[in-house]
Amino acid sequence: MIKRTLTIAAAASALAFGMAACTEAEQQETEANAEQAGDAIGDAAAEAGEVIESGAMAAANAVEEGAENLSNELEENQAEAAAEGREGAVNPATGERVE
Repeated sequence: MIKRTLTIAAAASALAFGMAACTEAEQQETEANAEQAGDAIGDAAAEAGEVIESGAMAAANAVEEGAENLSNELEENQAEAAAEGREGAVNPATGERVE
């Protein structure tokens, strides 16, 4: 435990010493580089969000189209069944059930 505490203290001291040894210009350059990196990460995250959103939109459109196709097929099947007089079928044009 003491060894671990000493190691942490030594690391903190080295960091503090390193920061003190840096000139103000070096610190400003480091801050500018960090800011540029942050901006780049923000831009990449925004782009990723747009890609995800456009993919979700395409998926929703595909589901909507598939549901419409299924609805049309079921309606055709019910119209045919009602025309044949099959019990339980619903005539889509009138909404009446064949009994």
